[in-house]
Amino acid sequence: MTTPSVLIVDDEEMVRTALDQWLRLSGFTTHVASSATEALVMLDDIHPQVILSDVRMPGLSGLDLLRTVHERALASEVILITGHGDVPMAVEAMRSGAFDFLQKPYVPDQLVKTLRRAAEQAGLKREVADLRRRLDGGEAELATRLVGSSQVMEDLRRAVRELASIPTDVIILGETGTGKEVVARCLHDFSPRSKGPFVAVNCAAIPAELIESELFGHEAGAFTGASGQRVGKFEFANGGTLLLDEIESMPLLAQAKVLRVIQERVVERVGSNKQIPLDLQIVAASKVDLAAESEAGRFRADLYYRLNLATIQLAPLRDRGEDSVLLFHHFLGLAAQRFNKPAPQLHPADINALLVHTWPGNVRELKAAADRFALGLDATGRSLDAILGPRTKPPPLVSQPRRPPRRLRTPRHRSRTGETWRFHRGSGGCIAGATANTKRENGAAGRAAISTEAPHPPDHPSPLAGEGVISSFRRNYG
Repeated sequence: MTTPSVLIVDDEEMVRTALDQWLRLSGFTTHVASSATEALVMLDDIHPQVILSDVRMPGLSGLDLLRTVHERALASEVILITGHGDVPMAVEAMRSGAFDFLQKPYVPDQLVKTLRRAAEQAGLKREVADLRRRLDGGEAELATRLVGSSQVMEDLRRAVRELASIPTDVIILGETGTGKEVVARCLHDFSPRSKGPFVAVNCAAIPAELIESELFGHEAGAFTGASGQRVGKFEFANGGTLLLDEIESMPLLAQAKVLRVIQERVVERVGSNKQIPLDLQIVAASKVDLAAESEAGRFRADLYYRLNLATIQLAPLRDRGEDSVLLFHHFLGLAAQRFNKPAPQLHPADINALLVHTWPGNVRELKAAADRFALGLDATGRSLDAILGPRTKPPPLVSQPRRPPRRLRTPRHRSRTGETWRFHRGSGGCIAGATANTKRENGAAGRAAISTEAPHPPDHPSPLAGEGVISSFRRNYG
């Protein structure tokens, strides 16, 4: 917790010294000024939460100081003290915006309580002002971090703005390279927790035998090789945001322990019985459908239900239309600046290559292509076709319509089909559960969404279990 700061303003040195010593012993950070004029000069450099001022002083009075503080719109509360108080003066002070008006002699403990309440009020005012500034300038900043003009990107930015202001856990789903960590970082940076730590953990990169120590920490001697105390990722992220990336890779045993930490909001280091309270937001990211994984028994259903308070689905780059061109321009400019080179010009053929490419690596692949294009080190020169390779979009599935398998036509599979399309249609930023129409309104797109088990071409091997028509098509023909 931040130590409250107080500016003491009094023309009597003995009073200033006594208040300074008493408030320091009571846990305040103090500054002193011998006049209202000196205090106003100091307020250009310091920003105390509370100004404690005498009323009657040579030159400017405490009431004059109060009015000036409010004219400057400073986020400080003012408490006035006087030995000559009367009702009209107190009324004038409160009307001018004073937090409180105390008459000498006052009870020191009562003064401390009043100062703490004033500091808390000032802190709330500053948080509101900070959030207002973020809202005013946040739209433009968010657009520079989540680049794109497509509808799915507008939906994504709206979802991030809404969820950033809500103290809730979030699941982010999306293919590899779609920017799940970028979105998680935006959720943190645009939230009231932005001043706290942002800790990203790749669950797939931690060996199973070390994951408890990494996440929960350990005490010295808790196991062989534990020579000292270690703070885990949950504890380290306290007061901020913890990103559990590739959470589907976490062992089931560890998932059970993570569930308890998330549910109880307390953590125990390995080898300790002491419970450490947690105040943090948890963001889980996955490249697979966690609902399907939980149904298949590969992910704990109770952990999924506990995390699934709000879900953001990121669209693959191939479904974002001309966003690929905007993103390429964005990364190309950054690469040119980083390499200290002029940004090469894009020609119509380059733009066409960007639009027809399938982007299997999504935004990560596009950024690497922009870096190579900026460097111009390919043997063929700055040829975007050569950099991207021969991959182009496959023919639309509407040109080869296939009847869905018969078992998809049962009521149970119709419900599952609708759910699949709902996530497909909502990709790119809509919070899960948003309504969407089925294939009746969306033609081929609807067929692509439901044909996860469509028949494979007769002259090619069948797709892998769970592989969709699009991925099968690319594997066989791409």
